[in-house]
Amino acid sequence: MSNELLLETYLKQLRLPCFLESYQALAQEAARTNLSYERYLFALAQEEVARQDASRIERAIANAHFPVLKELAEFDFSVVPDIILIGNPGLGKTHVASGLAVAACRQGRKVRFYNVAGLVNELTKAQQEYRLSRVMTQITRYDLIVLDELGFIPFTATGAQLLFQLCSALYERVAVIITTNLRFAEWNSIMGGDERMSAALLDRLTHRANILEFVGTSFRFRQQLQRQERQDGPTSAGQVSQQE
Repeated sequence: MSNELLLETYLKQLRLPCFLESYQALAQEAARTNLSYERYLFALAQEEVARQDASRIERAIANAHFPVLKELAEFDFSVVPDIILIGNPGLGKTHVASGLAVAACRQGRKVRFYNVAGLVNELTKAQQEYRLSRVMTQITRYDLIVLDELGFIPFTATGAQLLFQLCSALYERVAVIITTNLRFAEWNSIMGGDERMSAALLDRLTHRANILEFVGTSFRFRQQLQRQERQDGPTSAGQVSQQE
């Protein structure tokens, strides 16, 4: 058996299909460009790893048996303009909101991410400096606005009114993603105690929104527990078990 046939047999046994497909073409390229043996082997290995990674992802998707495969990049913000992510801190709401916002950027949409408390402060300052109308107009030119951490800090009556004014301007014109740690019944507590304004704000935001509720234990809290367990070691864990 020739060395070439023997090599191909070995590559099949080692389950290196990309090596098998590419080694001759890459060898010719290496000879043409005086590529070192190490660089040639590196190029083959890099291509093999990339192919195996792609195949692993394809198998995972196939094994999941999705009825219809959907990607975040395909999410149409013009059809479902608003998304509200509700849940306790540390459950990944901001992570999901950021992922959706990045997907929108990759669709070519104009996106702006705001921390709500910082935005309200910005609107308040703009009002004091007689720039509110211009700032509002600038914000409404985006395709997607992310309002992160609504509910962590209550607003003054003025701040609540400015937030309501902005959301009214965005209503049915700009897609909005909101993350909040408050249930809808609790929104009155951050809107200056104005029940009518809270109800009107909720009516606008939930009209055509997808509402996702996050439940569970904070990721950060779980990570802290895991770090603590590693620091304490098995002896401390055993002592705790005996005490219990």
